[in-house]
Amino acid sequence: MLLNDNNYLAVVEQIKSEINNARYRATVSVNSELIMLYYHIGKIINEHKSWGNKFIDNLAKDIKLSLPSATGYSVRNLKYMAKFAAEYTDIEFVQTVSAQIPWSHNVLIMDKVKDSVQRKWYIEKTIENGWSHSVLTHQIESQLYERQVIVHKVSNFENRLPAPQSELAIQTMKDPYIFDFIPYKEDMVERDIEKALVQDVTALLLELGTGFAFMGNQYHINVGGDDFYIDLLFYNINLRCYVVIELKTGEFKPEYAGQLNFYLSAVDGILKKPEDNPTIGLLLCKNKNDLVAEYSLKDMNKPIGISEYKVTGILPDDLATQLPSIEDIEKRINKK
Repeated sequence: MLLNDNNYLAVVEQIKSEINNARYRATVSVNSELIMLYYHIGKIINEHKSWGNKFIDNLAKDIKLSLPSATGYSVRNLKYMAKFAAEYTDIEFVQTVSAQIPWSHNVLIMDKVKDSVQRKWYIEKTIENGWSHSVLTHQIESQLYERQVIVHKVSNFENRLPAPQSELAIQTMKDPYIFDFIPYKEDMVERDIEKALVQDVTALLLELGTGFAFMGNQYHINVGGDDFYIDLLFYNINLRCYVVIELKTGEFKPEYAGQLNFYLSAVDGILKKPEDNPTIGLLLCKNKNDLVAEYSLKDMNKPIGISEYKVTGILPDDLATQLPSIEDIEKRINKK
């Protein structure tokens, strides 16, 4: 079947990338000029800040009088230009990094992220993923940097996967995963969470990260005449491998890793093609003891990561820019 073929998924991703790159190239030069203009205006304002608070107020009025059709020179925005120039003193960084994202994104990052290393990371991830303003807001407010970079990640990827797949798999992991698009209920079981995740696959793909394609939930595999059902199955274009996700509503238990290890063996034996990398497993639990989880993975022969997840019930504003699911692709093709 073409629609379930991994090579086809790779072609879809490649075409999407070409389209996005063309759009990016068409706008980045204009955006870059605007950012550099704002940066130089900010520097001029800062050179004359001794003129007092009324300076910016009068400047905004005079620009409006002289250039009535010009927009973006309100008192508020002029103050942001001054802040931008004061906080980003390296003009090369502004030209090569900050100027690659829209002004509204720069303002958002200045407002919500104070650490310079984190600011650079969010800018680079925005460039890499093409995040809209509202998606960037969501990523910052859900503390993506802390969950993906700072956190101690429990996995055996480094010992079970070849480089560079192991590094990429580790970078892809988060802890915890935030499912804030799920209406929270106190008595939720695994199937309730799974059903809610599948109902908003686009939001789920956003939280999982770049390159995930949804293959199905309760995915049926038959091993030696016995039926088994995988909670969530994905294919990751960047890692070029299947990703099996199992959900548990309680505390992590060592036997969960054993079950997931079996599923990975089954997927490798039944679905994996020669060109695919080894299948990766991700076990999501409500809570985990890191030491118990690390010991559980120590002698496990398949690549597995263990993370917590949280359900908060806050819906992000914009989730429309992510990779479509297999079902979405099928629907679009069937309509033609």
